[in-house]
Amino acid sequence: MERRNVGRGAAVACAAVVLCATGALVGPVPAAYAAPEPEGKRDLEEVHRKIEDLYRRAERATDAYNAAKEQVERQQKEIVQLAKDIVSTQEKRKELKRQAGSLASAQYRGGGLPAEAKLMLNKDPEGFLDHATLARKGQHAVRTVLGQLARTESDLQGYAQDATDRWDRLEKERKKKAAAKKDIEKKIDAAERIESQLKAEEKERLKQLEEDRAHQAQAKWLDSGILDEIGGVASAQGKKAISYATAQIGKNYVWGAEGPDTFDCSGLTMRAWEAAGRAIPRTSQEQWRQLPRIDIEDMRPGDLIIYHEDASHVGMYLGDGTIVHAPRPGRQVTVAGAGSMRILGVVRPDAKA
Repeated sequence: MERRNVGRGAAVACAAVVLCATGALVGPVPAAYAAPEPEGKRDLEEVHRKIEDLYRRAERATDAYNAAKEQVERQQKEIVQLAKDIVSTQEKRKELKRQAGSLASAQYRGGGLPAEAKLMLNKDPEGFLDHATLARKGQHAVRTVLGQLARTESDLQGYAQDATDRWDRLEKERKKKAAAKKDIEKKIDAAERIESQLKAEEKERLKQLEEDRAHQAQAKWLDSGILDEIGGVASAQGKKAISYATAQIGKNYVWGAEGPDTFDCSGLTMRAWEAAGRAIPRTSQEQWRQLPRIDIEDMRPGDLIIYHEDASHVGMYLGDGTIVHAPRPGRQVTVAGAGSMRILGVVRPDAKA
């Protein structure tokens, strides 16, 4: 099958060569994969299914954790800004009350007579007009100050209510975040307990089984001829995002992490595109929901491939049928086959709205 090499960066080319050399990305499934299953293989497959299921559910919970964390951080900033607005408005109210008091004092010093009465008592026509002008200005000043004071009081009440509402929402998001964290840790602990019960040779076989499954899925994807349709070239921003992402290869996956030393899947793609000058959503689900979607045939390096029907995983396309991604706990940022997992769709961070 003829393939177009759309990954231009040295890191991408090197990674693709390594993966091709190891047989992880292309070529037919070796005959050894079709050999009779050894005794206990079926049980090991069940173990693999349970572990994968636990990590998948942990990944979904990680998206929920990241979303709640983002909301908590946003609401904390908004509450701080509201507090500043409240203090500023209180100072404004204090000044307006002082002005209102000064106007009241001035009226008291004038004998307490209404301005209209003073006009009627003035027999001098020029003085009458002068007093009329001053009276209008005084009345306007009083109305202006009292109107500003009323609006300020209303603003202050609004800020206070808004702060209360946001605080309630903040507490709800904190609870969601704590619940998601507990859920993540519970599922990861369960997966690690299962793995810890395996013998060394079983762990090695389990690792090989994972690689076989990924290889078979990738081979099936490539056999569809998809690479004949994909020929996009990375944009300038896409190249910067790829450069950042591939520079993180070998760093540990840690749920909820967004760099610089550890990453989860969407933390890696977010930081990569941030380095390219484009802010994108924090979670893979929001990346799928908010970013422009494109057909897989139009995919180009730098685009994000969203995986699984719940959009719980994301990787960055490198070209030549490969992605860079942060797989799961216990793994490192690595290059893998773009078709090694179930593809939900593709989004383009630098697409124009």
